[in-house]
Amino acid sequence: MDLGSAWDMASALGLAIGLAACAGLRAWLPLLLAGILGRLGLLTLGSGFHFLQDDRALIPLGVATLLELAADKIPALDHALDVVSTVLRPAAGALLAASMLGRVSDPLISLVLGIAIGAPAALLPHAAKSGLRAASTALTAGLANPVLSLLEDLLAVLLFVLTVVLPLLALLLVAGLTFFVLRRLRRRSRAAA
Repeated sequence: MDLGSAWDMASALGLAIGLAACAGLRAWLPLLLAGILGRLGLLTLGSGFHFLQDDRALIPLGVATLLELAADKIPALDHALDVVSTVLRPAAGALLAASMLGRVSDPLISLVLGIAIGAPAALLPHAAKSGLRAASTALTAGLANPVLSLLEDLLAVLLFVLTVVLPLLALLLVAGLTFFVLRRLRRRSRAAA
């Protein structure tokens, strides 16, 4: 493997993991943004994933994004949305990861790798977000949840932009966050035992 293809693979991997992590915060928003940037020619989607930049995908993704953003600000709906999102966000992360890995590999291989890499990369931020929301609900009776939701929206957009602009930095950031969260979980399990 030459230096150019190694760089392409590392960049695709950084994009895959970073965008999947965005899906852990918001399922539809990163899919919509990836589709828009793909349509504008600012983000290359892998072969087999160009459907994300088609109107038949962008319109429903736009509607789903607006519904998700609005529902997450309503305390009674945010928990129901979180339950549904436990399956939805890893699936969105897998699709995003596969669409980025498809830039450097066969669509079928990228789909398998997308599931193996993207789903866990999305599930970790989703789990951390869910834990934070549960604590917020317990401490503030849900009153702080709309503010947290807005901060999550901003974080998802910032992580998306960072990932697209600097994919290797996003990869390092997500790896560091993963290490931190897993270490805290291990400490909690030891303390509980």
